[in-house]
Amino acid sequence: MQVHYGIENLHIDCPVITIGSFDGVHKGHVQVIEALKRVALRLKGETVIISFEPHPREVLYPMEKRLGILTTLEEKTAILENDGIGHLIVLPFTRSLAELEYADFVRNILIDKIGLKGLVVGYDHRFGKNREGTFEKLKDLAEKYCFYLEQEEVYEENQINISSTKIRNALQVGDIDRVNEFLGYPYTLTGKVVAGDKIGRSMGFPTANIQLKDDRKLLPASGVYAVKVKVGDARYRGMLNIGIRPTVSSSGKMRIEVNIFDFDREIYGEEIQIALMSRIRGERKFDNIEELRHQLTLDRQMVDKCF
Repeated sequence: MQVHYGIENLHIDCPVITIGSFDGVHKGHVQVIEALKRVALRLKGETVIISFEPHPREVLYPMEKRLGILTTLEEKTAILENDGIGHLIVLPFTRSLAELEYADFVRNILIDKIGLKGLVVGYDHRFGKNREGTFEKLKDLAEKYCFYLEQEEVYEENQINISSTKIRNALQVGDIDRVNEFLGYPYTLTGKVVAGDKIGRSMGFPTANIQLKDDRKLLPASGVYAVKVKVGDARYRGMLNIGIRPTVSSSGKMRIEVNIFDFDREIYGEEIQIALMSRIRGERKFDNIEELRHQLTLDRQMVDKCF
């Protein structure tokens, strides 16, 4: 997959395009992606996804509570490449772009800059200033500029239409089973291993402390999770704790710590990926270290049952 930052000097043969943030690249997005590939094959064209960085809500609603993204640009790129997309165009989302009328966006960007031949949109997709670019209005532009236009139906799972908002809501209450069900793959955290205070090691549960690669990444609810950990090319099982560690610290600082099973190598400074598989319990404060150690032993037994 070719990744283009901006739209200058693009040379794509018969581009068939879809547009969106694609945050999470969930099953609803995949339905649109599969339609995009099908239309591109029919038109003998190339698949193109236009996405935005930063997330549009970060620009449009700067005073709103921090959104939190489900996939970083790097993660999104890897998923789309694995899905067989030919081109990803990353447009900087700015106020001026948000103020562009939908007809001007189609003409000035999709037609003049990219050479649009086909456009595939989701069931509720709108774009342009004030989200005025509806499917009905796009029909007029498709006829005017002679490009193919297709709209996809809503994707539902167990009679629930999947959206990034629903995934965020599930993530914030720790419902990892639902998050992974809606995504179609395990929710992943990526970060660098940094030095910690080695309290876990003193209890027999050494942990790698993680500094997220992108601090906009949305964390799940505090608690203990069964995870799979990728270190280099190797994969391990593990137990992840996300929270403020009330038993051993009063700082209130959120920490991400993973106990990697059957692993004893020093990996400070290395990047690792953590795939969340299931939530074991919420965070709680224990009366002393021995109670915490006992609970961690029970947690480990529960994690083992998850695999």
